[in-house]
Amino acid sequence: MKITAVEILRLRGPAPERPSWYRQSRPLAHYPEHAPTSRWQSRSAHPGVQEADYLQIRAGDHLGLYGPVDRPASTVVTNELRDFLIGKDPRAIAIVWDQMYRRDRHSRSSYPMMAISAVDNALWDLAGRLHGVPVYELLGGPRAATVEAYASTLGTSLDEGAAEDRARALADNGFAYQKWFFAYGPGDGPAGMTANVDLARRLRTAVGDDVELMFDAFMSWNLPYAREWLRRAGQFRPYWLEEPLPPDQLEATASLNRESEVPISAGEHLYGRWEAQRYLAAGAVSILQSDPEWCGGVSELVRICTVGSLHGVPVIPHGHGIRAALHVVASQPPSICPRVEYLLEFMPFKLHFEQVVPTPVDGRITLGTEPGFGIAFDESRIDDIRTL
Repeated sequence: MKITAVEILRLRGPAPERPSWYRQSRPLAHYPEHAPTSRWQSRSAHPGVQEADYLQIRAGDHLGLYGPVDRPASTVVTNELRDFLIGKDPRAIAIVWDQMYRRDRHSRSSYPMMAISAVDNALWDLAGRLHGVPVYELLGGPRAATVEAYASTLGTSLDEGAAEDRARALADNGFAYQKWFFAYGPGDGPAGMTANVDLARRLRTAVGDDVELMFDAFMSWNLPYAREWLRRAGQFRPYWLEEPLPPDQLEATASLNRESEVPISAGEHLYGRWEAQRYLAAGAVSILQSDPEWCGGVSELVRICTVGSLHGVPVIPHGHGIRAALHVVASQPPSICPRVEYLLEFMPFKLHFEQVVPTPVDGRITLGTEPGFGIAFDESRIDDIRTL
């Protein structure tokens, strides 16, 4: 069996209502001219079309499919990897991965590694379709018929009253773990810090002690700022503080994790098992959040789970997508992968062109039984498919 075609399918159709985007602290906001100018920016009234790229790999009559794939990674696939992959055995997933990794000096990170991730995930889908089983069966089988999801609230209002109401509603809907995103960083001064601390207080008061609350700073803070927030907000028992510092600041992150009673989590912007191992060896994280759509695909996330287990650090994958992460988490012991992230506002929008979107019910996602990842398009939502 040989790979005969590597294609990007660019789907286009009427855009659904877009999720609202509330102010979020971001790295560039250290510069006042790049700080958000308003508390709330609506995207819901933006008309137009939606596009999504899916990678399709053919091997004779067999195919593998994965997506959506970020546009820069699609470009790497078509410009750099397509010709290299033609003629290779799609069943030799580990060999193909290693060859893609070795073919270019820059493969270890960024868009090249995201492209490798897309190819790897598509090959796992092809293998599942070839054998007529879901990917989690190829990985050893699921530990249960459902996987716990934590509610990731990006895009949710942080306004007083609105955030509390949403947190209580999520708890009532079975989400025992919730992640919230800060609106402010060092550039917003003492008032921003007070608002960030107050967010933890308001949410803890709203949901009580039986719900775990996580907080994401999205690489936008610095070490003194993170220390101050932890000092003031620790009393509200955060389950973790995510990515307070840029990923290159390994030593500072390790220092913060050693001195903090609140676990520090990170990993979505670490590429491959080697970067994960450096973070783990330094004691920089207590929860690792590698993303199979960025770190090297299903193959690499499984390896990272092994590395994490050697350090006693759980792997809770970042949720840029849901399918690859869901299948890996389902196949791992709960001590290694206890749950998966689910972006409540954005996942249905992102997977708009698909027939079935994995969706939590009572805080858990039921595993599908379709071969591969179970991706199938809803043709009624698609006006055009271009093959690139």
